Amino acid sequence: MRFAIVIRVLCAAAFAGAMTALAETPLAPEDVQRVLSFGPWPPAPTVDPGNRVSGNPAAIELGRLLFFDARLSPVGYIACVTCHQPDRAWGDGKARAHGLADVDRNTPMLANLRLPRWFGWSGASDSLWMASLRPILDSRELDSTPAHVRHVYVRDPDLACWYRRAFGRTADDPRDNDTTVLVNSGKALAAFQETLVSGRTPFDDYRDALARGDRAAAAKYPDSAARGLGVFIGRGNCVLCHSGPNFSNAEFHSTGIGHFTARGRADGGRFEGIEAVTTNAFNLLSKFNDDASRANATHTRNVVLAPRNWGEFRTPSLRNVAVTAPYMHNGELATLRDVLQHYSKLDEERLHADGEKLLRALKLSDAETEDLLAFLNTLTDKHGADRPRPVPLYVDCDATF
Repeated sequence: MRFAIVIRVLCAAAFAGAMTALAETPLAPEDVQRVLSFGPWPPAPTVDPGNRVSGNPAAIELGRLLFFDARLSPVGYIACVTCHQPDRAWGDGKARAHGLADVDRNTPMLANLRLPRWFGWSGASDSLWMASLRPILDSRELDSTPAHVRHVYVRDPDLACWYRRAFGRTADDPRDNDTTVLVNSGKALAAFQETLVSGRTPFDDYRDALARGDRAAAAKYPDSAARGLGVFIGRGNCVLCHSGPNFSNAEFHSTGIGHFTARGRADGGRFEGIEAVTTNAFNLLSKFNDDASRANATHTRNVVLAPRNWGEFRTPSLRNVAVTAPYMHNGELATLRDVLQHYSKLDEERLHADGEKLLRALKLSDAETEDLLAFLNTLTDKHGADRPRPVPLYVDCDATF
């Protein structure tokens, strides 16, 4: 009882300190809880229960090697890094991705991938390792096969060594078939991608200063950014979808962006994603899930397909958003200013008739637009678009461990 009282007193003190700091900013004091909900950052590391090599150093190294290896594709010149380039914020700067052929959607940036429960613009994968398999097999991207992926290990002793270190037996072990080796490769790629975490930003410093009631530190945050944050959590209500420390609710919404990808062909978004994830042989309901309890498959088991899902797309994170142009699921909007103008002048008639209808035209003033841009720019970490190059964890596999 006494402990609970102490905790309540400490929480009240922290809240009071934040309110005092907020009183000297352009933010309204009643918005303090929303501001604090965007942290702390970075999140504590977690392990994926469906991937037995999540966090395994050997698997991370194997995944790093595979990510940059064009031999995963039979053509020998397409790799994961073709579309996910470290000097372009793990994207490619194109409106729509291009592997062996054009695809219909913008390349997602790779960062903070421990956090979502669905992956891809339509949520067509329910795990990061399943999402890593899709481009390997897609005829427009790497256009590979399980047999080809397995053969890569036969051709490269170093890859074969890291595979053995990660999974406890060789890739050519007769107890495993080609598909098992493919799935293991996807899990190694996922283990590597889990290490790509965006850094702290000026906003995080501001948020933490508010949390501890540090008025001097909070005062360093630009007034224009603080005003933009006020619009973001207030009149604009952007926080409805861009919530939490990753600035995303990780769910799916219609945003008034066109559905057509070519003449006579539409992108159904989440509607197609639900069909895809529930029928895929590699989802978390399958034998490939390493969580024997299948507790991590609850969302997959219970997801329901509805007409309103047509044209819904995943809410992207806003961390490093200023360096990840172009925007939206199809790369239709070239700049952040274009995105704000889209929501400012939103044609509500373009929203799906059966949808949730959360959006309305914001009708932003020029000043509000500038302030929102200032705020969004403070969500960029020190690396910006040029992300740190992943380095080998170990030099010699055989000499390791």
